[in-house]
Amino acid sequence: MDHTFSFHTRSSNIKTMATEPVDLLVIGAGITGAGIARDAAMRGIRTAVVDQGDFGSGTSSHSSRLVHGGLKYLEHGHLHLVFESCRERRTLLRIAPHLVGPRSFLFPIHEGGRVPWWKLEAGMWLYDILALFRNVHRHSVLSRKAMRRAEPRLKDRGLKGGARYYEAQCDDARLTLATIRSAHRHGTLAANYVQVDRLELADGQVRGAQITDLVTGATHAVHAHLVVNATGPWSDRIRSQDGSKPALRPTKCVHIAVPRHRMGNQEALTITSPIDGRFMFIVPWGELSYVSATDTDCPDAPEETYARGEDVVYLLRSANALFPDARLTPADVVATWSGLRPLLAPSDPVDPSAVSREHHVLESSSGLISIVGGSLTTYRVMAAETVDMVAKRLHEVDGRPVAAAADTHLEPLPGGESHDLDVLIEETEREGVARDIAEHMVRAYGSETPAIVRLAKTDRQLADPIAPTHPAIRAELIHAMRREMAMTLGDLLIRRTHLFYETADHALEQVSQVAELAATEMGWDTERTEAELAAYANKVDLTMAFRNELETPEL
Repeated sequence: MDHTFSFHTRSSNIKTMATEPVDLLVIGAGITGAGIARDAAMRGIRTAVVDQGDFGSGTSSHSSRLVHGGLKYLEHGHLHLVFESCRERRTLLRIAPHLVGPRSFLFPIHEGGRVPWWKLEAGMWLYDILALFRNVHRHSVLSRKAMRRAEPRLKDRGLKGGARYYEAQCDDARLTLATIRSAHRHGTLAANYVQVDRLELADGQVRGAQITDLVTGATHAVHAHLVVNATGPWSDRIRSQDGSKPALRPTKCVHIAVPRHRMGNQEALTITSPIDGRFMFIVPWGELSYVSATDTDCPDAPEETYARGEDVVYLLRSANALFPDARLTPADVVATWSGLRPLLAPSDPVDPSAVSREHHVLESSSGLISIVGGSLTTYRVMAAETVDMVAKRLHEVDGRPVAAAADTHLEPLPGGESHDLDVLIEETEREGVARDIAEHMVRAYGSETPAIVRLAKTDRQLADPIAPTHPAIRAELIHAMRREMAMTLGDLLIRRTHLFYETADHALEQVSQVAELAATEMGWDTERTEAELAAYANKVDLTMAFRNELETPEL
């Protein structure tokens, strides 16, 4: 039985990090922490990384699912961020082609809109220039008639035209997972569901942490030369343990998924909300489209953030204004997700949308290194800068040579070894897999797809779909537990296969069968199984909690 990155691996990793000192302990395994662990391990730095939840279960799997060049950064003059983002987008398209793919966007212009025609055209040219004319494709200006052909159901009144430009869309949860698995391949000791209770200090310097295994309840001490705080919106909590002052101004990102046929959008769209002029995205995702808005201040704790009724109504009204015959209501919302951006608080009061997206590496007097700000798109850059500081500090600790930069831009992430996805799909079909299932698997697993096909052939039941309306098959659940360190029903159905978001009932009809499979694979007893079912039901309640705040399902 293959336990390459399983619950067995997790137990072994926790035991090792509790008994053998490491060079670097990374707290937080979202996309930034995963990137730091990968970069450090590739430089030969002995690294451990832990997260209080699943890998990427915080902000990193609650994003807009875009790897973008930062078109909206132009409005605030952050040209260097656009340049950096465009470069990183090219890299991710290359090292993870199964998880990051091109996506065309339309930017419609209506009379009276916040962005005038001249500003859009100038911005598009500047966008291409900053990308060194190596965008996925160059932009094109569309007349009113061309825009109507592209999106026939788009609001016609006042439409002047617009532009088509190109970004990339990603599977944020699986990109984080692939990054942490790559770190593991290079020697990182990685474990999810491990809570950091407190930092360990020696002579005023952070030298590790006390941790609790949230699965077993066991506590351990992890000794490390250096500790990096990569906990995103939780960063101030970790920083407070050594007396550091709060540094963040988190902003909230909210997303809703609705049946795509209701708006009928053929492509993704960047729009400015007619309500308050905020930038928004409407993006296809299979049979769904999701509507996203960012940049509102949020006083909530990160773990308590969810899409509230007022958030959902705002998104629906904005979408209906652009697609008036959609007539979307809260009853049409299939799922929601929400997260907090860990942005560095500016010295002067500014609008949330103007808070800089730049990342910052902060070093406390205790030696604790914290990374805040940035975006999913630029996570590799953030990781490299953080590990540069780690390498210098390790040199100061014991005189070792400063580790050279890692080739994280060259080595494919797991599953990214093949760039011809169409050939992979055809090869998977020739193994007797239906076309829709083959496409789904290749987009999720890339060059690792044959391993799942082989697994499905060992037991005919594993070739069956998990849910009748979704292409994911039962073999993927076994794969997730044995090779992707899935530990809970939420890991399996939310972040590994996405049935939580992509089925009308959030896979509640199938969750008992999935729990039975997981109990057999991981040895859950009745108490653990019942606790998992209850926890999953709570996740479903939270994604639809907005309905309880609305007096009527109508807008």
